[in-house]
Amino acid sequence: MIKRYSRPEMAAIWELENKYKVWLDIELLALEAWNKLGKVPTPALKKIKEKASFSVERIEEIEKEVRHDVIAFLTSVAENVGEDSNYLHYGLTSSDVVDTANAFLMKQAMERIIKGTKELAKILKKKAKEYKNTIMPGRTHGMQAEPTSFGLKLLIFYFEIKRSIKRLEEALEVISYGKLSGAVGTYANSEPEVEKYVTDKLGLKAAEASTQIIQRDRHAQYMSALAVLASSLDKFATEIRHLQRTEINEVSEPFSEKQKGSSAMPHKKNPIISERISGLARVVRANLQAALENVALWHERDISHSSVERVILPDTTILVDYMLAKFSEIIKGIVVNEEQMKLNLEISGGRIFSQRLLLALVEKGLSREEAYRLVQKNALKSRKDSRTFKDYVLEDTEVSAHLAAEEVEKLFDYRYYLRQIDKIFKRLD
Repeated sequence: MIKRYSRPEMAAIWELENKYKVWLDIELLALEAWNKLGKVPTPALKKIKEKASFSVERIEEIEKEVRHDVIAFLTSVAENVGEDSNYLHYGLTSSDVVDTANAFLMKQAMERIIKGTKELAKILKKKAKEYKNTIMPGRTHGMQAEPTSFGLKLLIFYFEIKRSIKRLEEALEVISYGKLSGAVGTYANSEPEVEKYVTDKLGLKAAEASTQIIQRDRHAQYMSALAVLASSLDKFATEIRHLQRTEINEVSEPFSEKQKGSSAMPHKKNPIISERISGLARVVRANLQAALENVALWHERDISHSSVERVILPDTTILVDYMLAKFSEIIKGIVVNEEQMKLNLEISGGRIFSQRLLLALVEKGLSREEAYRLVQKNALKSRKDSRTFKDYVLEDTEVSAHLAAEEVEKLFDYRYYLRQIDKIFKRLD
């Protein structure tokens, strides 16, 4: 199901054909290294490279009998190579191939995700500038607080994505390590030079030290970076879902001409993509838990991590890639209802100016406690009827003893709340 929605190149990374191709590349590179060390004759190497191939169908057929995927793969290749196949897998153990290949595939997947994340950052930066001065209600606890800017909201998303890019790049570096150090990491039947040759050719680094496997704290960090990114996308999508609610109606996802919102209610325009992103983020976070469980293995290795990774590595990278693509589409086509934002600012009857009045009274010499009492008294009165907060403030003799009517009028100015917005946007890199 997910492959139908994902960018084709991401799904292709994890196809069996591609995985086995990388396995074969590692086997052949190891033979090249052994050839340089004098262990594999040049004529044999040449013939192996000419004949080496595999069939996914044949591998699956063999695996049903031997119940070991690497042996099934090697058997399939050997059938095509012939008499020189005795050199295949020389000095290696299965995890030398599997873990190094997984590092290569995870590196490819992360590079694509970083590219998609950088694309989203550009879109957010552009939209943030576009709506820099679009004033709207800010909300805390789900209640109107003080005015803010929709551009500032997007700018906050932008900087969060920039932090994710840094985490993704760190995870990319951490995962870009292979190993060909043998059954328990001692190079007993191999040579460090073989490992270095193979990893260099693949654009990886050789692990500083390893057991039979690459240590899974690397994979956990990789999955953690993806889970944090997914959680940020969930956060952004949740904000859009809230702002698209009928009672708010300030922002909405793009809605195509022939799109349908509900099978029963033709009037509906539901935030389905944002909801989908929020749902998929739960899967990504759950997969991180599985990756954390994989860190602790028995001694030099067990195999409990293997079945987990066959699921969580392709699924997570494909999901995150998809989530990035869909959220980028949302931001590109986002519908911003500026008029409704202005109308919603009036819902509170001016109570959103309460802190400004509080500070003005403090500046006139009142204690904070006394100023708070006066402001709250009038704010609570205005909640009970249709009269505005300002009406009650102007009639309050305790307030007028400190602030003239003209001074009160000046306090109720929405422009005041965006007076620092240019300074904030100067922080854009």
